Amino acid sequence: EMIERNDYGRILLISSECGMRPIPEMAAYSNSKASQINLARCLAEMTKGTTVTVNSVLPGPTMTEGVSDFLDGLAASKNQPRDVAQRDYFVEREPTSLIQRFLRPEEIAHVTTFLAGVAAS
Repeated sequence: EMIERNDYGRILLISSECGMRPIPEMAAYSNSKASQINLARCLAEMTKGTTVTVNSVLPGPTMTEGVSDFLDGLAASKNQPRDVAQRDYFVEREPTSLIQRFLRPEEIAHVTTFLAGVAAS
């Protein structure tokens, strides 16, 4: 309907790097994020040439409740303190990470707020 009225519109999906580089212990999550990335690509093709934009944000490791639980489980499985497991996570799984830390959810919010706005067109 937005397209028919030539209205400004935004479709914004929050995916994950796991959609591009799956984590074996998070197979279902990684698979769902890969599907979301493909959905964004399809929607972008469908809305090409219109006033509707489609974006998919793939943040790196972000300290959410789920990630916190994952780190707790990782620490327990390795019989390590959580801070050691968190440090090892970056060494083992994110060696190319430039910031070597977990993002805060509000950092992702800033990006998505921009993409949802008029300035992103």
